[in-house]
Amino acid sequence: MRNLLLIGTAALLTACGGTGGEVAEINNDWTGNEIKVEALRDEKVQGVVCHMAHFDRSVIDRLRKGDWFQNPSNGSINCVITGPVVIGDIELRAKGEEVFRQSQSIIFKKLSVRRIYDAENDSLIYLVYSKQVVDGSAKMSVSSVPLYGADVTRN
Repeated sequence: MRNLLLIGTAALLTACGGTGGEVAEINNDWTGNEIKVEALRDEKVQGVVCHMAHFDRSVIDRLRKGDWFQNPSNGSINCVITGPVVIGDIELRAKGEEVFRQSQSIIFKKLSVRRIYDAENDSLIYLVYSKQVVDGSAKMSVSSVPLYGADVTRN
């Protein structure tokens, strides 16, 4: 019965945390907790890549702490220009738009990346933050991509 519970929990956690573009997994303790680094590409902005690091709690740590269905809300981001920048139809309002979302729990917590265009400084801002239904988190990270002097085409 215990093995069945472990297998079911592992399958559920894997289903909740699917992402793409993984660059690295760094094991940071004996229980299997990892720091994952992912490359994120903005579908509406070509020529920019963001690297996001986030914590992925192991099944052992989840069972040990009794917090089975969620990862911490920690995330860090850095974005750079990797080639000619082609900006598509992006949101220009101050709230920007969400360009990436990853579940950190079964239903209530997500790690989101939002792109904001700063027209006054001709820059793209990428913000990673935790979205929760209740008890929102103040954990966030921001990266700015200056467009001044870059090879930029606006569609």
